Amino acid sequence: MCQMLLSINPEYVASILQGKKLYEYRKFRCRNDVDKIIIYATAPQKQVVGEAEIGDIVEDDILTVWHQTKEYSGITYKFFRQYYKGKKKAVAYQLKNLVIYDEPLTLEDIGISCAPQSYRYVSMATQV
Repeated sequence: MCQMLLSINPEYVASILQGKKLYEYRKFRCRNDVDKIIIYATAPQKQVVGEAEIGDIVEDDILTVWHQTKEYSGITYKFFRQYYKGKKKAVAYQLKNLVIYDEPLTLEDIGISCAPQSYRYVSMATQV
């Protein structure tokens, strides 16, 4: 299987770590062999803080995805609509079995030189 490093705003990372945000939204679906998300908190934090297994993947029209995930979205409906402006489909990854690292890592610690704009596939050789 494969892992995916996701760049996530520190505000939303905090919600994930507190258990308030159980879904991570993206505009495109990842490869089918991805089973784990590595959580990278973007600037100013710039740290790899944990990982989670991918549970369900909800992929449908925007309103259907919102209605199925809103309770644990960790974001406002206004932000959700703005994020998907001009898009017809939404993808939501359910985060399960969250592991918070005792000591956050740098990207260099996991063999990555720069933060991905949105996500990056991580091979098993560089897994956390």
